[in-house]
Amino acid sequence: MDPVAFQIGSFTVAWYGILITAGILLGSFVGTRLARQRGLNADLLQDMILWAVVWGVIGARIVFVATSWHLFAGKSGVPLLVDIINIRQGGISIHGGLIAGILVLIYYTRRYRLNFYQYADLFVPGVAFGIIGGRIGNIMNGSDTVGRVTGWPVGYVWPDSARAFHDAMCNPQTALNLAQYCVNKGGQMVMTAPVHFTQMYGVIIGIMLSVAAFFWLRSRIPGWTFWQFWLWYSLLRAGWEETFRLNPLPLKSYLSEGLDKPGIGLWTETQLISIPLILVSIYFLITLRRKARTAPADSGPTDQLAAQQ
Repeated sequence: MDPVAFQIGSFTVAWYGILITAGILLGSFVGTRLARQRGLNADLLQDMILWAVVWGVIGARIVFVATSWHLFAGKSGVPLLVDIINIRQGGISIHGGLIAGILVLIYYTRRYRLNFYQYADLFVPGVAFGIIGGRIGNIMNGSDTVGRVTGWPVGYVWPDSARAFHDAMCNPQTALNLAQYCVNKGGQMVMTAPVHFTQMYGVIIGIMLSVAAFFWLRSRIPGWTFWQFWLWYSLLRAGWEETFRLNPLPLKSYLSEGLDKPGIGLWTETQLISIPLILVSIYFLITLRRKARTAPADSGPTDQLAAQQ
């Protein structure tokens, strides 16, 4: 578990970036193929994906910094700025990236007078693949999205070789550290307590969404896949992964973590954000289904640019 995939001189390339990029490329391939099958403008979709990725990274980093300011507190000046923009070490908000990507999609569909949902649906497989890549990257980083200490059988003891994990969790100066569970092994502090393997929970969620997306995409209702993704990602992220993650609890209603406890915390910021997202997703899914029942039969693609080709 080494964050660095390879190094050329002083320049390092992290697994995190490689894996997310691989997910995006695979998603782009799938989305472009579906666009051609549906008679949509595949070239324009590729432009959307490119700029959605660029602004998605910026938005993801901004939201992460805003919601994880405790990681940057106490610094000022150039060191603070360097830490904020140093995305190569990980630290992005998936929700922030999704929101920024949607804004790009809204811009393109309004500029070219396209059906927003027809194109938004095609983004879903790529986002799901990106979640898988990102969470595997978190595993390689070690110190990202760590789980709470637990006494449940699912508890995972990180190997001594995962230095990034132990260095972060055993450092008393690091916010939300687990230094009380660390011991000295050969001059190195190692965290020996079992924790929820929340990074792997995220990988499994991404796989579930990737499989589900291909079933959702069979629907002829534009927007069905888009809102199904938001609904189930929010439910799975908030109800499973986030419940066991070592995150601050701005609204603390329940916390039980330790060697003889389940390792559960309620409510994190992501869980609070997910509640309105779940309600909005359910509302739009119901609305889309009602409109589909009363709408005339689909007579073909509505994409004006595709029709002109």
